Amino acid sequence: MLTGHQVLVFPSWRSNPYLNILSLAPRSQGFKFIGETDFYGFLRAARGLRRGDIAHVHWTSPIAQSALTERDASRRVRQFRRALTGMRRRGVRIVWTVHNRLPHELTYRDQERDIYRALAESADAVHVMTADSPAIIADVCEVPREKVRVIPHPSYQGIYDTGVTRDDARASFGLTPDEVAVLFLGQIRPYKGVTTLMRAADRAARDDGRPLALLLAGHTPPGSLAELEPDMPASVRTVTFFDFVPDGDIARWFAAADVAVFPYRRILNSGSVHLAATFGVPAVLPDEPHLRAQYAGQSWVSFFDTGSPEESLTAMLSDSSLLADVDPADVRSFLQAVSPWRVSRLYGDLLNELSGSRVAAAS
Repeated sequence: MLTGHQVLVFPSWRSNPYLNILSLAPRSQGFKFIGETDFYGFLRAARGLRRGDIAHVHWTSPIAQSALTERDASRRVRQFRRALTGMRRRGVRIVWTVHNRLPHELTYRDQERDIYRALAESADAVHVMTADSPAIIADVCEVPREKVRVIPHPSYQGIYDTGVTRDDARASFGLTPDEVAVLFLGQIRPYKGVTTLMRAADRAARDDGRPLALLLAGHTPPGSLAELEPDMPASVRTVTFFDFVPDGDIARWFAAADVAVFPYRRILNSGSVHLAATFGVPAVLPDEPHLRAQYAGQSWVSFFDTGSPEESLTAMLSDSSLLADVDPADVRSFLQAVSPWRVSRLYGDLLNELSGSRVAAAS
């Protein structure tokens, strides 16, 4: 049955594959998606929502972190709280997806904590991608257990072109058959630990003598470029593209890679890991309890020691047996469990649950 209810997604970018995947099944059920990228656009759109409609908040940084002053940031938090209260009084249901422990680049930390707490209090459902997420953000806000809905991060099967061959992809980067191509693809920020990977690759090439090639791709703010320059490896051929990788070119980078390394310092969820799985590329992740639980038994995932990340990554990149035990069947089973349509249907179930149940007006 077609619902006709509206779903206000904030922030929303039409080109964001994750948001597009989530909306697949609900759109087929009649939900009408509207999106806003600007905080004040969200406030205006929120006023137009009615009983049974849904406001879904994803990344919170546009609310306070785009403010020019701390006073302005605090004012935005108050406006956001009033918007949440107003929606609840009108019978609008609220969903919050926890993407990060806190946004990675914070100017106004206290205000961001207030936003998390407001969402934990006001949301009808708090969407997390792993069952461990509420405990991981517990020092920031407490999420009532009855509000938690676990819907995993989807794979990107069918979203990106996978037609490029490995040989053609490697040839496009000038890679030789014996070079081990180590990929980092994602937004390049200080918290990503990319300089740690660069130093580790340089040390591994010098210590082991194996020919390594480092592929670095992703949008990089000008300030971050200056931080990367001193650590550019001298012993490793490095291919860089410090900008957003076009969707049509994603496959070429992954098809050329032997392993994808994500040397994160603090991370809750990562779509880049699911991209690696989509293209069948083994991944190296930080040895964090929630990541070990999420990828338990996956032969295509290895973990580096977060206590000594550079030394651990150096040893792993020097180890010729690093990829020896990877079983492609593990990748296939992982992808099947988080296929885009399956995850989107779970999200659709959540929206139907919220829009179809009786809403008690907030006091």
